[in-house]
Amino acid sequence: MEASKSFRKHWQFYLLIIPAVLYFLIFKYIPMVNAVIAFKDYSVVKGIWHSPWAGLKHFHLFFNNPQFWVLIKNTLFLSLYQIAIGFPVPILLALALNEIRNGFFKRAVQLVTYAPYFISTVVMVSMIMLLLSPRLGVINIILQSFGIESINFLGIPSMFRSVYVWSDVWQGAGYSAVIYLAALAGVDPSLYEAAKVDGASRFQKIIHIDIPGIMPTAVIILILSVGNIMSVGFEKIYLLQNPLNLETAEIIATYVYKIGLLNANFSFATAVGLFNSVVNLILLLLVNAIAKRISSTSLW
Repeated sequence: MEASKSFRKHWQFYLLIIPAVLYFLIFKYIPMVNAVIAFKDYSVVKGIWHSPWAGLKHFHLFFNNPQFWVLIKNTLFLSLYQIAIGFPVPILLALALNEIRNGFFKRAVQLVTYAPYFISTVVMVSMIMLLLSPRLGVINIILQSFGIESINFLGIPSMFRSVYVWSDVWQGAGYSAVIYLAALAGVDPSLYEAAKVDGASRFQKIIHIDIPGIMPTAVIILILSVGNIMSVGFEKIYLLQNPLNLETAEIIATYVYKIGLLNANFSFATAVGLFNSVVNLILLLLVNAIAKRISSTSLW
């Protein structure tokens, strides 16, 4: 009865959320059923439900694969590096922008840092390759002008992670900073007035007002980042890969693509992807529980 009254009263709201619910149901939840492929020897001719069961065969093949620990190490190292650099930079940028009093300069900096986010991945990778080209790249031309030999940045495995992470920071820091600027806008102005009366410096205001004000937002973003620690972006890494840097550039996402789609080993690729998702889920629950215990901030 109560549900019927609620529906009649808020029917416009329910009407608005129907497309969103259908989207997630059709494109997110129903496809989860197809994860059963990981436990079968999938045949395109026989279909998903008529293919023979294989149990944990494909998981055993992946765990015993010589590439297993290499993929885990590369994925974890790249993701942790990305979090270590990409998480604090937007916070520092937002805090710095919040201190700028010149409106024109503040908007100009926001535009310059925000604009790279709208560059497509393919264009971004093309720019990186042109800038870091051993022969004609701007970076190497500058190095050569100082008498330093040109460096093949994308051909040295140890440099791949830095190229990926710092280019990603340049592209996404401005966009991510907007979230923290919104959180800073919600800080009670009376706190700044009280701090001014007490003679607090700008740095003290940042430490004691701004940072605590954005901490709940930062914790939520950190939880989500750690929850996706095994899901490093596929497109950019795949486009930056070459035979010289595969030692550190091959991650689980690119391996699944090559095995599953290019080699048509769908069951094995699904097993690897399912393993990856389960690890992400466990990490998400773990970090969420730790954050809730330490700061009382969590996703649920």
